[in-house]
Amino acid sequence: EVQLVESGGGLVQAGGSRRLSCVASGFNFDEYSIGWFRQAPGKGFEGVSCIGSSDYTTYYADSVKGRFTMSRDVAKTTMYLQMNNLRPEDTAIYICVADRLNHYCSNFHSYPYWGQGTQVTVSS
Repeated sequence: EVQLVESGGGLVQAGGSRRLSCVASGFNFDEYSIGWFRQAPGKGFEGVSCIGSSDYTTYYADSVKGRFTMSRDVAKTTMYLQMNNLRPEDTAIYICVADRLNHYCSNFHSYPYWGQGTQVTVSS
């Protein structure tokens, strides 16, 4: 059974940093495309950062570029999202996703596997 479990969310003051983790199980982590989406209250899903399954090209949303860094540890089957210089508008539920195919963060609903999310709240 494919499982994705996020952790690392919490309350952070504006300008602070936080690192999210997502532990994957039930599939070959190395051959899947992976990524992070977020959903702010009352809003749709936004692709934050994604990595391709073969070329490992990393995509970042313009809203987080230069502040967030995504990485993966194949041995630990874990993906990370390092978030720096956080802003109140970064407040959202952060969800990790995976698929055999590459979608490059284009559409959350294209990913068949996702976690339950971890809440990140950035205070002013």
